[in-house]
Amino acid sequence: MNSSLSVSVESTRTVARMRTSSLLWVMLLGLLLGFAFQGSRGLWSPDEGRYVGVALQMMDSGNYLAPAYSPASLNFSKPPLTYWIIATSLQLFGRNTWAARLPYALAYLATLALLFAMGKRASPGKPWLPSLVYATSLFTFFSSNIISTDVLLTLTEGLAVFGFILHAWPSDRGEQRYGLVVMWLGFGLAFLTKGPPGLLPLLSILAFAAICDGARGVVRLLHPFGLAIFLLVGFTWYAVVTLRYPGLLHYFLHQEVYGRIFTAMHKRHAGALGWAVAFLPVLVLGTIPWWHGLVLSLRDVAKPAQWARWRKERSIQLFLVLWFALPFVIFCVARSRLPLYLLPLFLPLALLTASRMERSFDLGSQRTIGLLATWLALLLATKAVAAYGFKTNVDNRHAAKQIAATMGAADYRALVFLEEATDTYAVDEQTLWGLRFYLNRPVYGIWWHSPEASTQLCAAIKTQETSLLLVDRDIPAADAQALLNSCGASVESAGAWRNNMLFLVHGVPK
Repeated sequence: MNSSLSVSVESTRTVARMRTSSLLWVMLLGLLLGFAFQGSRGLWSPDEGRYVGVALQMMDSGNYLAPAYSPASLNFSKPPLTYWIIATSLQLFGRNTWAARLPYALAYLATLALLFAMGKRASPGKPWLPSLVYATSLFTFFSSNIISTDVLLTLTEGLAVFGFILHAWPSDRGEQRYGLVVMWLGFGLAFLTKGPPGLLPLLSILAFAAICDGARGVVRLLHPFGLAIFLLVGFTWYAVVTLRYPGLLHYFLHQEVYGRIFTAMHKRHAGALGWAVAFLPVLVLGTIPWWHGLVLSLRDVAKPAQWARWRKERSIQLFLVLWFALPFVIFCVARSRLPLYLLPLFLPLALLTASRMERSFDLGSQRTIGLLATWLALLLATKAVAAYGFKTNVDNRHAAKQIAATMGAADYRALVFLEEATDTYAVDEQTLWGLRFYLNRPVYGIWWHSPEASTQLCAAIKTQETSLLLVDRDIPAADAQALLNSCGASVESAGAWRNNMLFLVHGVPK
């Protein structure tokens, strides 16, 4: 009896040591892939410059409640958690690209750790395999270095689902109790990261609970303390800003919910086949080099008998399929579609692929090690090329160097873009907000056709006293001059940049 118990204890200790060792290797892999060439690539428009620009505006103004692109342009299209995290990193480590990207490398690392923890249930023999699949998939690797809401959303949604997994497949009673608290905390953070899209995995959780446990299973998810944390974390900011800024609730519901789901107002692959254009390349190319495991998983999903068995066994594989499928259908139906929207869905894809390849994938094989090492080298080489050998017009650092060279020693306190565009949303997309990061001056974006264009332009140049005005090449010079004259400003030509007219504008101080 004692001998059997000793063998069992020793076996448990051996498994624990192996898991600790494999987690360490996962973290080392994450450090290599996440931090290699960290900070070497400049900020790219539109998203990277925009998010860092808002964080800088918060830091410079001291207003961390209301996101703003410039001193005169509030923007509530996204909740503030992403901006707060970027601003915190810049405060701690300085205003440099390394600090701006640091939260994303850390989020990538934390996501791998979460996948390892979930892998203990999905592929218990090889809990490290989901982390390896996610870390080395083409799409997730390159997305981890992009400053946006989606990397942080993936982490917070992953935390929420991890909490549910602890509750649904616990190793002890403690996990079942605190799992729901973790789940609702994760959803609160996800809602503060991207609003309603952050709750999409909750639909999959409710569907799984209803299918396997009926109405009682759904009711058990409504943990009072967990719900209180969700409301506190997820809704406090929304409540404060809607009270402080009249009309904001209508904006959230009309523009950010109804507009994105049911209209083409944001011009993001809104056509009937827009979902295929935005998402199929991500799913086909982004899952390289794990096609084999993905195809095997798809074969399982296509078998009705497999669904019946999963339901009978209350299998985690059934939940993983729902976790991917339900949000994906909603993304396809919605009229606003971008490739990065799929990033959180690579969590269930990685877990499904790993669970299907658990028996066949042999990391001890020299062939496997060689192929994996070659793939890692290719990933890192591509990241290096993007950082050092690739120039693009959306690179804000490159643009800042060009403008600095053009302007020489000229003194100006802000950059004002006067844009020829279809609407104000297009202005937000076209304006190089990231120039603020490199030139250390506020950036304004003004729509030429807006009825408020004159008021906005005059206010900007009067507030900043001396501004560099960048006039879109498609705006007639005489019309731009007439608009400036209406502001009572003195204007001097400063040449051209990328065929756009440059003017030094001296406004009348307030």
